[in-house]
Amino acid sequence: MRPSASEPVPSVALYWDFENLHASLCEARQEGAYSKQDNRFRVQEPLIDIQAVVDLAASFGPIAINRAYCNWQYFSRYRDALLQSGVELIQMFPPGGSAKNGADIKLCLDAVEDMGRFAHIGTLIIVSGDSDFMPLSQKVKAAGRTLMGVGTRQNTNRHWAKSCHEFRYYDNLVQDPDVPGTPPAQSLQSDAAKDIFRRATRLLAANQGDAWVSQSALWQMIKRLDSTFDPKEHGFANFMAMLQDFESLVEVRQDASELMVRLR
Repeated sequence: MRPSASEPVPSVALYWDFENLHASLCEARQEGAYSKQDNRFRVQEPLIDIQAVVDLAASFGPIAINRAYCNWQYFSRYRDALLQSGVELIQMFPPGGSAKNGADIKLCLDAVEDMGRFAHIGTLIIVSGDSDFMPLSQKVKAAGRTLMGVGTRQNTNRHWAKSCHEFRYYDNLVQDPDVPGTPPAQSLQSDAAKDIFRRATRLLAANQGDAWVSQSALWQMIKRLDSTFDPKEHGFANFMAMLQDFESLVEVRQDASELMVRLR
């Protein structure tokens, strides 16, 4: 439910496990390109599209916290992009040459503290594919806040992705929308989309006792069934485009305030 005009829009807190995302992009280019110790401890080539992630966060509300955790001595080439996006940099010093920098622990502690201090934060976005953040998801849900994760498809732990209210693959955020997939791949993707669409519609109709369900409620049900679901992965620009393509599957009617859908 969206807040009324008189109600303040809940804020967004964006937390970056920066090295995790950067390392994932390095490894996607070439296996072992980052994990070797001699590669980690050198100045890194900028690979992350920071603005794409910030734009995603801004679409959920005003960004109140935009904080990135990393050993910044090796990531100086990101300087301009980070400054332009207003990212607060948290310096992490690893305790040893081969040790983790502890960014995930510090990030979790800060996120829990921020939820306690700032009631206006409605959505927390964690940029990482690391399963270490699963306990944080339980805390966020218990606090009644919304949790979104962002990570690369190849290196995101599936249990972490499923533990979020919603998960977006970084790959899709920076993908060129004008480049279509191959027809066979799109056909298989469309079948998968139809399957979850049917399940969500049937469940929602059964819960409501009415075959007609609202478009917004249907979308929320789909995301509860699969937090990683994204219409773009199935060949559609957005949820409305997917709905229009399923005209053989559903009937659609316009009510006074919302689009209503039912299975044929």
